[in-house]
Amino acid sequence: MRDEFDADITEAGDVGAAAPTWAVFGDLMSVMLGAFVLIMLGVIGVQIELSAKLEREVKERQVETQRRETLEKALAGPLAGGRVTLVNGRIGISGNVLFALNSDQLQPQGREVLRSLAAPLAAYLRASDEILMVSGFTDDQQVRETNRRFTDNWELSAQRALTVTRELIAAGVPPSSVFSAAFGAEQPVTSNADEAGRAKNRRVEIAPMPRSSAGNAGKPKA
Repeated sequence: MRDEFDADITEAGDVGAAAPTWAVFGDLMSVMLGAFVLIMLGVIGVQIELSAKLEREVKERQVETQRRETLEKALAGPLAGGRVTLVNGRIGISGNVLFALNSDQLQPQGREVLRSLAAPLAAYLRASDEILMVSGFTDDQQVRETNRRFTDNWELSAQRALTVTRELIAAGVPPSSVFSAAFGAEQPVTSNADEAGRAKNRRVEIAPMPRSSAGNAGKPKA
């Protein structure tokens, strides 16, 4: 009888020892399952965020492409004349077309070019919530000592940008839709090592941009 009683106690002890083991295993599985679910949720969240970011970038590229195509169509006439360029949404006009060397006075052909741009630019601006930044640039040569009108290339580029801005306004571009910026010799598009390069760097650029960005307009990409 005592042997049977001892056997029963032993079996009960075995069951008691096994029960905590299964409980710990169950808890561990629950923790692992919870961690797996959290990881999966994190992965899904990242995928959703990446997908949304990609979709935004695609839409932004489509809008930018459409904007440039619209601008190109608006300026088809002036572009066909060959005296202006349109690169990455920026309208470029050679300084030699607009001004004599070290001058901010428009030449007749320069005034003609600007007046050909004014009407299509005004129409473009009416159809978009954008504003024009007119930027003046020079080569790296110092202003001649005999020319006392300008202290340096900063002042020369500023006055040229203002001259172009005023001419566009006089030709019909709304004053509230255009502003001027001066970059001096700091944004060359090519080397200033020879006259051909310096002539390319003496230029004025006209760039449409969102009104919301106009107040923080940074340096243009050359």
